[in-house]
Amino acid sequence: MSGHSHWAGIKHKKEAADQKRGQVFSKLLAAISAAAKTEPNPEFNPRLRTAIEKAKGSKMPAENIERAVKRASEAGQNIEELVFEAYGPGGAAIIVEAISDNKNRTVQEIKKILNEFGGKWAESGGVRWAFEKNKDGGWVAKFPQELGADDKSKLETLVAELENQDDTQKIFTNAK
Repeated sequence: MSGHSHWAGIKHKKEAADQKRGQVFSKLLAAISAAAKTEPNPEFNPRLRTAIEKAKGSKMPAENIERAVKRASEAGQNIEELVFEAYGPGGAAIIVEAISDNKNRTVQEIKKILNEFGGKWAESGGVRWAFEKNKDGGWVAKFPQELGADDKSKLETLVAELENQDDTQKIFTNAK
């Protein structure tokens, strides 16, 4: 039975699970760092408290959380919260929220993904008119748009690729 190794199967499954977990952890740590930038004490910063609770819910080690808070409160840390606007396949409006330590790199990566998967970059304010902020800080479509099956599948692929980008936190569309 050459080539049948129980450990090899486990190794590949563990590697895939660790990759997904690492991606979730990096996004949560970026959210913690961005929230801790203004006030590093979670007792006085509800946004930081919520981000820490989400991280603990994902079984992130406490020392990683403490390191992210400490790093954010250090002078010279250059973490920015960014909001990008775009149009996807079928003219669907897209808002991408990201947290980055290098705005130029993140802009170029988002533009590249949009170009590869049928999206178009929109200038600031070009898409926000189609959304309104809800009480949770998310974006809700004012005018939901119906898409054809082909455009819908292309949009789902685009959104999946944007979510795989490390700096991306949340993505909102007006597609039904």
